[in-house]
This record gives sequence, structure tokens and C-alpha cells, in this order.
Amino acid sequence: MVIGVDNTILNVALPSIVRELGAQGSQLQWIIDAYTIVFAGLLLTAGSLGDRFGRKGALTFGLVLFGAFSALASQAGSATMLMVCRGLMGIGGAFIFPTTLSILTNVFTGRERARAIGVWAGVSGLGIVVGPLGGGLLLEHFSWGSVFLVNVPLCTLAIVLGRFLIPDSRDPEEGKLDPVGALLSIATLMTLLYGIIEGPDLGWTDPKVVGALGAGLVLMALFGTWELHTAHPMLDVRIFANPRFSAASGAITLTFFALFGSTFLLTQYFQFVLGYSPLKAGMLTAPVAVGIMACAPLAPRVVDRFGTKRVVTGGLLIVASALAAYCSDTLMSSPLLGGLVRIVFGAGMGFTTAPATESIMGSLPPGKAGVGSAVNDTTRQTGGALGVAVIGSVFASRYHRAVDATGAVKAVPAGVRAAVRDSIGKALEAARQLPPAEARIAVAVARHAYIVAMRLAYGIGSGVVVTAAFIAWRYLPARAPAEVTPGDLNLTDAVALVTDS
Repeated sequence: MVIGVDNTILNVALPSIVRELGAQGSQLQWIIDAYTIVFAGLLLTAGSLGDRFGRKGALTFGLVLFGAFSALASQAGSATMLMVCRGLMGIGGAFIFPTTLSILTNVFTGRERARAIGVWAGVSGLGIVVGPLGGGLLLEHFSWGSVFLVNVPLCTLAIVLGRFLIPDSRDPEEGKLDPVGALLSIATLMTLLYGIIEGPDLGWTDPKVVGALGAGLVLMALFGTWELHTAHPMLDVRIFANPRFSAASGAITLTFFALFGSTFLLTQYFQFVLGYSPLKAGMLTAPVAVGIMACAPLAPRVVDRFGTKRVVTGGLLIVASALAAYCSDTLMSSPLLGGLVRIVFGAGMGFTTAPATESIMGSLPPGKAGVGSAVNDTTRQTGGALGVAVIGSVFASRYHRAVDATGAVKAVPAGVRAAVRDSIGKALEAARQLPPAEARIAVAVARHAYIVAMRLAYGIGSGVVVTAAFIAWRYLPARAPAEVTPGDLNLTDAVALVTDS
């Protein structure tokens, strides 16, 4: 829940950060992605360390770091300092997330594990509810720093409860660490995302952008080659030959691509375009989590009846349909209709993530649960980072073109035109310094450009999720292989099993 809160509470605070720290559009993306890049890059290493030295200790270590750097972030005096603090928080998050799921995998087996993972996904959804609502409430009474400071009591409570309730476990077959693989994975993500985020501002043919994207692809190839040939790989890439594992990973990656990218735009739409307060924006974002919380725990029962392939594919198509509806300003500006669309979006995610996660964890032996959980979490965070970067970049490019194509923007001073073209947040700030007539023009141009760009970005996001549905239908097995535990066997089955062996 701590991770879920942090991933969503910041989106509500973005407009306040623009006003108080003067953050630009690309800086907002980096404030989110600085955390995500470090988080995703370290997940595999953190999962391996948890398997090797004990998962309970890794979880406690992560909570301590996360709480400490959250307190530091709350006191940031600039957008750059906040980006650095967010990156440091990613170190703690990398030790928290994979250990939670690997602990569950070692405590539960069979159908109990599927139900536990469903509850795990539902509690993650609870964090997505608490984040925007709590963030909106805090911002009504306190500064933007309060959205980070709230992590301190949450982490403290988790440490105390974990001390008494969580059993420890580790991999009985300890292997060596893979620092080269960890460095390559971090470098790959950083260079690729830098190129994607800066492309709209610098231009896609700018040497920095082309160089970053090219270096990212080279590093990705080096990472894959290293992991194939090293004696102790951080990630044995041969496990992706298992269609159950790879298709489920792909489905989760693209689902969180859609979730993070859509949420990044939606919270700004509520506050900048519709003029809602942070609290109201948080309330209107929460229905997504309600859908996740309601459907993720139910997903294992639905899978028992219809099979993993049908449930995951159906969930992805629901998400794609909801994203297509996000393109409509008429629907999304209505609290009732927009709320229903967001509940449907969350329901599709609940029916997708719980069985896909169980497929990933069920493909690996319990001793490798930390690495398996890290892969699951890496796909989520990498998908989320790419969602913010790609959807945000597509949006920014279209926003710039829409502003340039609007003749009315020439009626405002040149300095204000630059602010309007940068982002809607900057446009609203600049408009406050203008006479009323010119201010109305600047605001109207920015809001029109935002809606035009939002339609394109959500349309592309919907197409990405349809692609994920095709992958799941084509490659995900209809049902998971039966997992036999001693309690499930009667005498006849046991004799047959031994005879077959």
C-alpha cells in the first residue's frame, strides 16, 4: 500500500509543485520517472539480495530508506532537488515491493497462493485510493511537501507490524550477485527514457535525443548478451521462453503503461482544464482503484471457471475500451459518467493483474520468488515509466503543435506565448499577470490544446492495450499447470503420481 500511495499521491500534487517550485513540463515527468527508473533498475538486484540474505530484512531495510528519503523530499527547495530525492526513494522502494510478493509466495501454495495474490493486488489498489484522496486532503490544508511526509508514519507502522507478523525466508540455493547486470539495466532505462522524455522539447533529430536512444538500444543488447553468458545472471533471460511467464509479463507491462500514462494526464486535466481543487481531483481519480479493489480478489474464482487466457484477455479489452472513452471530454468532464468509466478501467485492471501476477510467480520455484517478484515488479514499473514517458511525450508534441496552430495565441505577449507553449500549468501561471482579456485568451488556447493532445495520447494508449490483449490471447496458456501439494492428494492419486514418476 505504501508503494501504491506514493505512485498516485504525487500526481495530485503536480500543479502545486508547478506553482511553488516553478517546475517545467519535462521536469514534472522526471520528478515521476527519477523514482521509477531507480526503482525498476534496482528491483532485480534487490530481489536477489532478499532471496540470498532474507526477505524480511530486505523489506525492513527498504522501509527505513523509503521513509527517510520521503522526509528529505518534503523539504526540497527546487525541482532538481526533488528529482534527486525521488531517485533516492526509489532505492527503498526497490527493496519493499519484490519482498512483499516473494514472502506471500513462500507462505502460501496452490489455490491459497492465487487468493493471496488477489488480496495483494487489492491492497495495492487500496493504496491507489488512499493516494489521491489523502493527497487532495493534505493539499487543502498543507503545502505540497506533506504528500511525501505522510510516508514516514506509514513506513514506521509497517516496520513495527512486520517485526511481529512476517516470517523470514531465503533461497536455500544461494547464488552470486550480478552487479554488472544491475548497472546495465539501470543505464539502459535511464538513456532510453531520457531520449523519449526530451524528444518533444529538443526535437527527435537532436543529437542528444538520437544519441540517448541509440545508446539505450546498445545497452539493452549488452544486458541481454551478458545475462545469457554470465555464470550467475541477475535475470536468467531463458525463462522468457516459457509462454506463461513471458505473455503474463508483457500483459502487465502494457497494462501499467496505460495506467501510469493516463493518470499522469488525468490529474492535470481535472485541475488545469476543469479547475477542480486537489481534493476533488483526488476523489475523481479514486474510482479506478475501487474497480481494482473490487475485482482483483474475485479474479482467482473467475479464472477457475473461465481460464487464465480468457480472463486476462477480457480484462485488457475492458481497459482498452475505457481508455478509448477517456478521449471524450464530454464523458470525462462529467463526475457521474467519468466516474463510471474509471471504475470500468479499474475492473479491467483487477481482472488482468491478479491472474497475470500469479502466472509469473507460478512459473518459478519458491526459492526464486524474490527474482520472480522482481520481474513482476520491474514489468510494472518499466511499463509505468514508459507510459508516462511515451504518452507524455506524444501528448507534449501534439500540445505544442495545437498551440502553434491557434491564431488567437498571437494576441498575447511573446513571453506569455512561450509559457503557453511549454505547458498548461505554465500558461495558467503566466495568465495571472495579464489583463483579463488577454488572460482569457491564453487560458482558452492552453485548455483547447490540452484536450486535443489528450485525445491523441489516450487513443494511442488504447491501441497499446489492444496489442497486449492480442499477446495474451495468442501466447498465454488457457490454464495454469496443476500445482499438486500433499494436502490435495488422496491415496489413489498419490499411488498414481509415484507410479508415473
